[in-house]
Amino acid sequence: MSTHKLRNFVQAMTRLADEAPDEAAWLERGEALLRPLVAEDDWLPESCAEAGPGYRQYLLHCDPLERFSVVSFVWGVGARTPVHNHRVPGLVGMLRGEEVSVAMHPTPEGPLREGATDRLRPGEVVRVGSAADDLHWVANARADAPSISIHVYGGNIGAVERQTFDPATGAPKRFVSGYSNAAVPNLWDRSGG
Repeated sequence: MSTHKLRNFVQAMTRLADEAPDEAAWLERGEALLRPLVAEDDWLPESCAEAGPGYRQYLLHCDPLERFSVVSFVWGVGARTPVHNHRVPGLVGMLRGEEVSVAMHPTPEGPLREGATDRLRPGEVVRVGSAADDLHWVANARADAPSISIHVYGGNIGAVERQTFDPATGAPKRFVSGYSNAAVPNLWDRSGG
């Protein structure tokens, strides 16, 4: 496994972060950088692709100033998130398998209502916003195998205080996701490429 593709992506995202673009420009330009990374499935370290029950969130890189983070989400069979927000802009690129994302919208009465459903396939990228009401839930769309997506967020997503929501009442609950791995991949070792 060679880390050069991920290393090149991290370097490009660092240059983008140095420019401090607004959210719309960060999403547009970040999407253009992420598409080639998820177009080829030959770079993700196996230690960051291990499935388990539910889903796992493996940190691949966090900018030292926490301006962005790169994470692999490994979706076990049947895995689904609660309804949640992000509080930072983000990009999701599908690497292996498929996932489904369902937008959720607050209502004056309290319960959340379902909105658009997106099905993400390998090589495709979607955007998520930073607004507090930008809610969705995500699930592995495959019933027979894990799926893996690569997420890039405009902050250290594992440390961002966010919320999950009860779909029946709309009631929020605080959460900080953290990460599943104890160590991040060494992107700077060039012995393997």
